[in-house]
Amino acid sequence: MKELNTKTVNKSVYPIRIVQFGEGNFLRGFVDWMVNVMNAKTDFNGSVVVVQPRSGGHIVELKKQDYMYHVNFQGLHDDKVVDSYELIESISDGVNPYIDFKSFLKIGELKDLKFVTSNTTEAGIAFDSKCNFSDKPAISFPGKLLQLLYHRYEYFNGAEDKGLIILPCELIFENGKKLKDVLLKYIDYWHLGDVFKQWFLQCCKVYSTLVDRITPGFPKKDVDAIKNKIGFNDNQLVQAEAYYLWVIEAPSHLANVFPAAEAGLHVQFVESEAPYHLRKVTLLNGVHTVLAPVAYLSGINIVRDACKHSIVGRFIHQVMFEELLVTLDLPRKECIQFADDVLNRFMNPYIDHQVTSIMLNSFSKYKTRDLPALKKYVTQEGKLPNGLVLGLAAIITFYKGDQTLDGRESNLNDTPRIIELMKELWRTNDYNKISEGVLKAKDIWDEDLSLIPDLTDKLANNLQDIGENGMLKTLRNIF
Repeated sequence: MKELNTKTVNKSVYPIRIVQFGEGNFLRGFVDWMVNVMNAKTDFNGSVVVVQPRSGGHIVELKKQDYMYHVNFQGLHDDKVVDSYELIESISDGVNPYIDFKSFLKIGELKDLKFVTSNTTEAGIAFDSKCNFSDKPAISFPGKLLQLLYHRYEYFNGAEDKGLIILPCELIFENGKKLKDVLLKYIDYWHLGDVFKQWFLQCCKVYSTLVDRITPGFPKKDVDAIKNKIGFNDNQLVQAEAYYLWVIEAPSHLANVFPAAEAGLHVQFVESEAPYHLRKVTLLNGVHTVLAPVAYLSGINIVRDACKHSIVGRFIHQVMFEELLVTLDLPRKECIQFADDVLNRFMNPYIDHQVTSIMLNSFSKYKTRDLPALKKYVTQEGKLPNGLVLGLAAIITFYKGDQTLDGRESNLNDTPRIIELMKELWRTNDYNKISEGVLKAKDIWDEDLSLIPDLTDKLANNLQDIGENGMLKTLRNIF
């Protein structure tokens, strides 16, 4: 079996146009793959230099393979099973600023550099008063980025055309706005001056983005078979689902310098990422939140099996298409396509997604993912959504804590206050009191949900049906 490096592969060479903070599975299976595609299908003609954002990382391991690796795409696309491989050649170099700070700053001197991408986890975009400009490097990601920008500003004497386009991929709403705010706070905190501040504001653009692709990472279980299939000893292989989406809140003319759409990639430049963020949270995460307890109480362990089940699958379809989707302020055709894609992702034959892994902090998830749609549905339709109410009843039933279906014991994972409240309410053995107690819990909802007409009675009836007849019979009766 061949080693993967430039001795065995004639690697393509492109000028560095992107500096990327992060070398993990997601960026390599998402952004770097897209750059690979743009180089092949357009005149983008650019490569990536990767910056290790933490002292612990695996830049060294990537360098052993001359920054090449394969992505293994798995899943369903157009109702067909996908299991394909692509060699990624888009990364040209890597830098660990903790051991070579000088090389890190020199990235700012590259004349062709145009973009910054990052994925430093949700906690990465944050201000830290202990982070100093004189540190080599600054301990925070925004601090490192600002050190690089300031060096570039000084090196090119404040040239207007040397500003960078920054596209963060951290999974937080309005990530670009939050990152820009933190950078401005550091500029003032570090006393970098009004002239540099104006250069940053006028010449650098920080755009919010929404990213979506599941990247399970290195396939330990199947790695030997995969290496035999591709013919290389690839120790940096990344597995990713076939589905992907990148929504960028930026002017459409950005597509002229970042030709993802021209390359046929599912990248959208939009006026606001907010409705797309809401669409994902509602149709993917919102469905997950009610699917998981309903499936569990029906004796189903895997999300894929729940979708295929004759009764639970009907519940999932009802919630997704008839209750959640109708509350979104986006073109219905787009939402239907997105919902169809979500169902395909749920039924990915390569991912055994345990329903119990979804049920961490279920009440807070329901509050952010499902409750807004429930209230909007009531306003639009003048009635309560059957599936969303039943989903809440399933969560409450799961939190009873004595479910032992198929020998499984429910493992409650939430704040002590919520778990204790559920215990107190279930001790009453009164479905009406349980329903009312949950809905009136302002420390969960920040409001009194019992004020929603008929919700207390409907929820109590669902709780009683589940308790006396079981989940599957309850589903049959309702749907």
